[in-house]
Amino acid sequence: MDLEEQENELLALQSIFSSEEFTRHESKALGELRVSVELPSGYVVALAQGNSVKQYKVSFLPPLLLTFGLTEDYPSCSPPSFTLSCKWLTHEQLAALGAHLTDLYRATAGNVVLFSWVQFLREDTLTFLNVSSVLELPNEHSAPYKSKGSRDAALSEHKRNETTLPSGYENVQTHHLSGFLADDRTNGCDEDSRGAADSSTADQSHSISHLVTCGDVETPVNVAGDTLAAFSTLAFSPAQILLSEILIHDAAQAQNVFARTVHDCAVCFVSYLGSECIKIEECGHVFCRACLAQFCRLQITEGNVLGVTCAQAGCTASPTPAQVASLVGEEQFRRYDRLLLQSSLDRMADVTYCPRPSCASPIIVEEASSAALCSVCAFAFCVSCKKTYHGTQGCTPAGLPRRLQSKDTEDSGATLPHSLEGMKFLWDDYVSGSKQRRRLLVSRYGRKVLFLNLESSLSEGWIHLNTKNCPSCFSKIEKDAGCNVMTCSQCRRKFCWICLAVLSFSSTQQHFENGACSHH
Repeated sequence: MDLEEQENELLALQSIFSSEEFTRHESKALGELRVSVELPSGYVVALAQGNSVKQYKVSFLPPLLLTFGLTEDYPSCSPPSFTLSCKWLTHEQLAALGAHLTDLYRATAGNVVLFSWVQFLREDTLTFLNVSSVLELPNEHSAPYKSKGSRDAALSEHKRNETTLPSGYENVQTHHLSGFLADDRTNGCDEDSRGAADSSTADQSHSISHLVTCGDVETPVNVAGDTLAAFSTLAFSPAQILLSEILIHDAAQAQNVFARTVHDCAVCFVSYLGSECIKIEECGHVFCRACLAQFCRLQITEGNVLGVTCAQAGCTASPTPAQVASLVGEEQFRRYDRLLLQSSLDRMADVTYCPRPSCASPIIVEEASSAALCSVCAFAFCVSCKKTYHGTQGCTPAGLPRRLQSKDTEDSGATLPHSLEGMKFLWDDYVSGSKQRRRLLVSRYGRKVLFLNLESSLSEGWIHLNTKNCPSCFSKIEKDAGCNVMTCSQCRRKFCWICLAVLSFSSTQQHFENGACSHH
């Protein structure tokens, strides 16, 4: 009768739980149950570091591992033998849970109890241990709690509990040592049918570890024994290592839940499973992979890498580089990475580029010096005119060799007007004049001076009159239409065109309602 009830219970557990939650050993009445504790919203894990306490919000904790063996007289006379282990509970807390599981069996009066145990561990563990809102991490490793069972409760094998990790942490492993079940007598059953208790121990493999940063702490990663000396001086408390495992597990489980949930794409408004979507972590907006990939490819193709942002209108959040790489492919991601670096360098006031077309390497220049030396090709040049460094002499006008400039000055008796209006009038006179008038102007001013100096001066004057510098990155910006809320195409910062004040999302409306720019 007992064996039939055991078989029915194990079959029921197999039908209820997934293979990740329940594992049955076919040869004997043995099994393992991984029970994920239900956490309330906003649950906090606390880590004491010196005089301060750091808190982290989590939605998932590593599961409790319930390893059980069903005795021959279960469920009529004795409870299952079991080992209860968990990374984030102390041995005292595990012992309290184990004692309560035994009490639950006694309360069932000889009925099967494994499913009731799982329900209790999943729903009531936090309340029972009085850690329903904050979990303070223990500073030492906890030993598994072992129940007392009969001779027929075989020993569970040593298993390694591997946690599924997010991208970038594939080598991080956490280790678990399943305790072995000890046989003992149980009240109400025939003592003659029992023998001596068997017990054994399993050695946990000792792995050399180095450290990988995860959030605010580091987590161990298996490495070769040759690198032990390099990390022998680094010490991390068990609580810090445990915290890293919890945060990694929480991120992995959150991604699994997202992948199994249906989401609406904010672009095409079609519903997709999360496995076919991308979530921008910074803002929380969700898009299908096809829409976001097309949006990112378009921005990268046009060279607007700062436009590779959230596709939601008005949102400035950005996908992670790993998300961009998964969307656009290897070739376009290389272009994105290169242009993003170049854009960052362009916004740095102390960086210029080597003027040699075959080099074009970025160079850091000193603020007080007009000279720069390329560290790649060793070319010394003037920062202002990008020509070979000429010392303290003035720069030659762009495109005009010094000998030609002096020749034009000697050949012509007239000089260019000094005012911008005068130079503009002269250029209009040349453009709208007849062939005879043009020949006269060329003979008066000189062809190279007229075309090179005049055109360059007019361009610089136009830029000075019609543009303003971004208050964040100082790039030249032209306003051709629209309101006075400007967005820099280089650094994507918003600012007021009138007073050049940097604007945030929350302060924009208030700036124009109550500020000095309200009448514009």
